[in-house]
Amino acid sequence: MTKKPPRSSDAVSSTRTDLSIRGEQRYVRGERRTDAEPLAASWKPDAEHSGIRPLPRPRRRFRYGWRVYAVPLLVVVTVLVLLNITRTGSPLGDTSAASGPATAPVVTEGSATPVNLTTGTAVLPGGGAYPQAGAGTWRVLPGTGPVVGKPGGRVYHYRIAVEDGIDASVYAGDDAFAKTVNAILDDSRSWIAGGSIDLQWVDSSFADPDFTIALTTSNTDHRPDLCGFQIQYEGSCWLLSTQQVVINVARWVRGALAFDGDLGLYREYAINHEVGHVFGNHHVGCATNGGLAPVMMEQTFGVADDYVYDVNDPQPANRGQVQRDGRVCRVNAWPYPQGGSYSPDNPPG
Repeated sequence: MTKKPPRSSDAVSSTRTDLSIRGEQRYVRGERRTDAEPLAASWKPDAEHSGIRPLPRPRRRFRYGWRVYAVPLLVVVTVLVLLNITRTGSPLGDTSAASGPATAPVVTEGSATPVNLTTGTAVLPGGGAYPQAGAGTWRVLPGTGPVVGKPGGRVYHYRIAVEDGIDASVYAGDDAFAKTVNAILDDSRSWIAGGSIDLQWVDSSFADPDFTIALTTSNTDHRPDLCGFQIQYEGSCWLLSTQQVVINVARWVRGALAFDGDLGLYREYAINHEVGHVFGNHHVGCATNGGLAPVMMEQTFGVADDYVYDVNDPQPANRGQVQRDGRVCRVNAWPYPQGGSYSPDNPPG
């Protein structure tokens, strides 16, 4: 008897039974899935059965990109900024916590706009703070120096004094003031260059000096028995009655507009100009238009003869010393700017 081929349903049942026995129930087309594991693709399928060559595993790309460079760089920059602040102080320039006395600011650069030398130069320029008033008494600074100048000249002895009540930080202290004054008078371009004048610094132990150079506050300077205030601008002066060169601290700290911010040059001028009065020199005007101003010109007020003439008008003693001739000079601090040689546009005095 010939066996009939099994029906399709019988074949399916047989197949399901075989798979169940092996514990590998799988999906059979047309049937519900059983409790077999989910389908999963193999990374390495059997090449014999699939005939498909597996794809290579893709590389893992770095996830952070530019951040791996940026983060360390930011760390380095932050460390450098912190180190710089530690070394130099606050970036805003706060020096309130700094130790030691503060020093008066020294302006070393010219103004942003050129100074008009023909008008308005007598006004006190802006700058560091200074005391308006002091005690009205002076202390003579200790110290002496050698005789300076050419052999054979007359020796003038001078003291250096500072008014009591001036904060030392304003002028950098007694030693600095004395050193500056002595350096100016000892210079080969000062009054000693002419050959007839020698100078020597002495202190209070010297009985009868020829003159005293005294740093003085503005209010004391303005007293009628000192420089007075007929000319309504800050200035210094020479007092014949007391043999005293009065140096106004306002000018020592601020200078003069005609000097365009060169405070060192102005201080050299102020000392040489006022000491020049000790030797009998009077005020003069500009000698040559465009040339160096004579040291005895009132350069604190300006270097234009017409303007200086107008400034001097309220003070009878100064009228007529400068003429309205239209001449304008360049600032100059020295009696002998060439070191003793005479210059036509800058005669001594």
